[in-house]
Amino acid sequence: MIPGHEFIGHVVGYGEGVEGFEIGDRVISEQIVPCWQCRFCNRGQYWMCEKHDLYGFQKNVNGGMAEYMKFTKEAINYHVPADLPIEKAILIEPYACSFHAVQRANIKLGDVVVLAGAGTLGLGMIGAIKKSGPSKLIVLDLSDDRLALAKTFGADLTLNPTRDDVPAIVKQLTDGYGCDIYIEATGAQKSVEQGLTLIRKLGTFVEFSVFKDPVTVDWSIISDRKELDVLGSHLGPYCYPLVIEGIHNGDLPTEGVVTHTLPLEQFAEGFELMKRGIGSIKVVLNPNL
Repeated sequence: MIPGHEFIGHVVGYGEGVEGFEIGDRVISEQIVPCWQCRFCNRGQYWMCEKHDLYGFQKNVNGGMAEYMKFTKEAINYHVPADLPIEKAILIEPYACSFHAVQRANIKLGDVVVLAGAGTLGLGMIGAIKKSGPSKLIVLDLSDDRLALAKTFGADLTLNPTRDDVPAIVKQLTDGYGCDIYIEATGAQKSVEQGLTLIRKLGTFVEFSVFKDPVTVDWSIISDRKELDVLGSHLGPYCYPLVIEGIHNGDLPTEGVVTHTLPLEQFAEGFELMKRGIGSIKVVLNPNL
């Protein structure tokens, strides 16, 4: 199996019946390859397809860490503007996931939003959140470098929980009530617990992360004490066209997210950079280097 669900490429060949694409076109395919047969696909909820083939996760849909890959007949494909630099174009997939998470939050005009996590996916949410009209966007992260980038992307306030008294600051900014919406994008249990503390009664908690281990919380906070709406978020359904346009026209900031671009054969070095996480955010492999 070839990994890689974040990719862009150029068409070098296609089978019979293909319409709308030509040799040389710059393209991307959604990370999920729906079966178009199950209950969810038949209802337009293809991102929750029961078969759930994802590029780079199953052998029949190999991923993009290669010189060539195949978009199957079931795939959902889009054109990528030829003038979009690779450092921006490669962010279409993660930003689509980010965009969907923001849609799930259903931000209202004037809401106070706390976003935990300023990695690629968290940074990808900032532009979409700001377009939703919150009165204040507060971004949390343990890295001051990432917080600085979040600030340039449009965060109204950035806080480092290792240094700042986040609960006290959020309470002070919200007349003691807490934030309206908390989006969790770190994958850390402490961030989940933090969110349940920061959020007001009747607030909305969006869980975006994938966790290494099971996470337990005090469900009495969610039910009896605060009556929260807790929502999950998976992939980027119906978001690719919006994100391609948003990145292209600058509505979704990207500058500085891609920190390293390496030749494909240096994939091991790329994974090591990602694992360390210090001085890197998004690492790109380019077979053409």
